[in-house]
Amino acid sequence: MNKFVKPSNLHLTISILIVVTIAFVYGFKPDLWFDVKVLTIDEFNIYKAIMGIYIAFSVLWFIGIIKEYYWQAATISNFLFMLGLAFGRIISLILDGIPSTLFLLGTIGELTLGFYAFYQFKNQKIK
Repeated sequence: MNKFVKPSNLHLTISILIVVTIAFVYGFKPDLWFDVKVLTIDEFNIYKAIMGIYIAFSVLWFIGIIKEYYWQAATISNFLFMLGLAFGRIISLILDGIPSTLFLLGTIGELTLGFYAFYQFKNQKIK
């Protein structure tokens, strides 16, 4: 079976596909899907830094798929990453109000992937 579609790696594979895509949008065209206006070099710098973090985590998740030894670290980082994003978005929902549909869907996706990664971590027997 292909390592990328194994049930134990599915959370990592889906996360890589989504997070790398979003990383490049944030880094190079944040106004493509989101209602943001990046006007200063400092703002562009912040979005490029976010892009770098997203890509770095995606590399760890990729390594976790390819090398079983790193699967646990990749999975722990995946559920912390996803649930951390979701937690921040929930705080924003409470304090700032309802964001665009895309961000609401993102919150649902982050919660789903985060809890699925946590489930995989608790239930998989990795050698």
